[in-house]
Amino acid sequence: MTLLFMLTVCSSFLALLATPSFATNQANSCRSYCGNITIDYPFSLDYGCGHPGFRDLLFCMNDVLMFHISSGSYRVLDIDYAYQAITLHDPHMSTCDTIVLGGRGNGFTVEQWRAPYFNPTPDNVFMLIGCSAESPLFQGFPGKHLPCRNVSGMGCEEYYDCPAWSLIGHKKVGSVYGSGPPECCAVAFEAIKAINLSKLQCEGYSSAYSLAPLRVDGAGGWSYGIRVKYSVQGNDEFCRACEATGGACGFGTDGVKQLCMCGSFNSTTNCDSESSTSSKMTLSLAVALAGSFIYMTTWIMGSQS
Repeated sequence: MTLLFMLTVCSSFLALLATPSFATNQANSCRSYCGNITIDYPFSLDYGCGHPGFRDLLFCMNDVLMFHISSGSYRVLDIDYAYQAITLHDPHMSTCDTIVLGGRGNGFTVEQWRAPYFNPTPDNVFMLIGCSAESPLFQGFPGKHLPCRNVSGMGCEEYYDCPAWSLIGHKKVGSVYGSGPPECCAVAFEAIKAINLSKLQCEGYSSAYSLAPLRVDGAGGWSYGIRVKYSVQGNDEFCRACEATGGACGFGTDGVKQLCMCGSFNSTTNCDSESSTSSKMTLSLAVALAGSFIYMTTWIMGSQS
């Protein structure tokens, strides 16, 4: 009876070691939440998770998700994984109800190494307010063509109709721009590559984006915020292969090399390629231990008879 019991324990131990779930726990430990926003690849709140180009980017404070780049911190309103877009809010950005001056707005400028991953969407308009006549925007004015133009049907002419302008005593300048620069200049991000209020010598800015082909409500019906298109750059087969085998995409301590995190181990390819080798080693170890255990049990039982 004692021998049978010992053999049963040994068999159970062998089966446990041979079970893949014992060897690896491949749950996506990198997925997390902040308030009602899901944080998933390529984003992450934890260092080592997500895409290396998106590291040190998101922070969760009191269930409020913040996005931090060189120009400042923004509240994240939404992450659209299907369309690869993230919507941001700058508290010092002007809207239809409030004009914020004093150069307090963040604008939008990313670090050079991060620039390939983030660009405001083509249907996002930046309206620069109260810019100096010496601003780089107006170099060569009035002979040179200004970059000011409507973006996706949104521009300063409609924005001037917002109630906030009446509070600061707006007046249009000349027939076109008259003898001075306009009070508001609408530009697409691609036209100037960075929205830096200090370098552009502007007092403030507003940003709006369009998700529909036509808006009939005027500036009062625009969506105010900065809608940014993100991209992981190039072919992302590595991450797809990793996730298909139950892993979570991440990167190494160098902050560059991608890794597939498979629970109890990390892989430079995917969880299957490493786990098969790991399983074989685990099974071999289990067989060796079980054999030794059976031999010792038999020897002990024989010496007692």
